[in-house]
Amino acid sequence: MVSKMVCPWWMGYLLANPVRRLFQSPEKILAPYINKGDKILEIGPGMGFFSIPMAAMTGEKGKVYCVDVQPKMLSVLAKRGKKAGVGSIVETRLAAAQSLNISDIYGSIDFVLLFAVVHEVPDQGELFSEVYRALKPGGRMLISEPSGHVTTKGFAATVDIAQDKGFIRVEEPKIPGGVSALFNR
Repeated sequence: MVSKMVCPWWMGYLLANPVRRLFQSPEKILAPYINKGDKILEIGPGMGFFSIPMAAMTGEKGKVYCVDVQPKMLSVLAKRGKKAGVGSIVETRLAAAQSLNISDIYGSIDFVLLFAVVHEVPDQGELFSEVYRALKPGGRMLISEPSGHVTTKGFAATVDIAQDKGFIRVEEPKIPGGVSALFNR
């Protein structure tokens, strides 16, 4: 699932900047969707801006699987997770060219986060097929795309692809800086 449009690894430091919390608080954005003990899948976690808070939210009995195409992003994320005390909850995985490498967790995920990443994926249909297989029945998926990178028409196309793969759109959360949709499996 590798694209030529992938955010460069060094941008991860900017995206993980604490100042970002002033307008995109991970806890405020994700609190309605995450429970203690949840198993969470994040595609394109960068250096953990959302991953680390999600790990704290789900707690010791939960798990946050972080899948990225960039080893450097995953390496920094793992170090940041350990430093934050959630290293045992966060598990990093390197995606392959045609797979997220998550078949071992199919049917076990409660919540999936795709934040500012879907527009970078060349085959959104395959992405959503894999995510659908990973989610438990009734599991939820939140997509948020940056309005500076994705047009309204482009986001509508993404929503259509997700719905074609079996997802049901249930809400359009207001998240600063982007367009978003929440789906149920």
